[in-house]
Amino acid sequence: MTEGDEVVMLLEDLDAAGYSARRSKVGERGLQSCLSWLANFHATYLGSSAQGLWKIGTYWHLDTRPDELKVLQKEDPQLWRASAVIDQQLNSARFQTLVHGDAKLANFCFLDNEALVAAVDFQYVGAGCGIKDVAYFIGSCLDESACEANESRLLDFYFESLEKALAEQQQSVDFKALEAEWRALYPVAWTDFHRFLKGWSPGHWKINSYSERLAKEVVTKIEQERTF
Repeated sequence: MTEGDEVVMLLEDLDAAGYSARRSKVGERGLQSCLSWLANFHATYLGSSAQGLWKIGTYWHLDTRPDELKVLQKEDPQLWRASAVIDQQLNSARFQTLVHGDAKLANFCFLDNEALVAAVDFQYVGAGCGIKDVAYFIGSCLDESACEANESRLLDFYFESLEKALAEQQQSVDFKALEAEWRALYPVAWTDFHRFLKGWSPGHWKINSYSERLAKEVVTKIEQERTF
């Protein structure tokens, strides 16, 4: 809240509110609680103008990462050539909302039983398609084999939660079209972060066979479309 030349911030003690647990790993309930939180956040701000926030949410989007892109040109020329198209596909999505922008596991605070969560660290909130948060979150807490094994199930749960949240908030939206668009953009969103990571830290543990496979599929599709 702004009053004249002063900015007033109201903060809540999440530990005192019951969200005192922090997790480096979570089970099924914890995964679902975080995905449910993201679904409700995205439903709440679907179609938001993002006025006063970042024009593009997340800290890794292409315009802010020229140094990493330069490194990528040597590390993975094929992905480097596709980077602008990947960025454009995400930014031109029909269905836009606000994204948290750094929805990693470390930024969620849990009840002891993991049934509910609260999120922190909103410095990168801005416009975007919600699937960017989902891809980033899943990659923050599962290894490559778990990502591959659970991808469909976790996406199903997220979209079920999103549809429920939109209905509860009486948001008028073509949900089937939204789901189809965001599901199709899941590997694109994953590859977008993979692009940043490969330029920022080429030896990072998240650069694994699952990420490389998704990126290869996305880049190959882009190259095939360019030939027509």
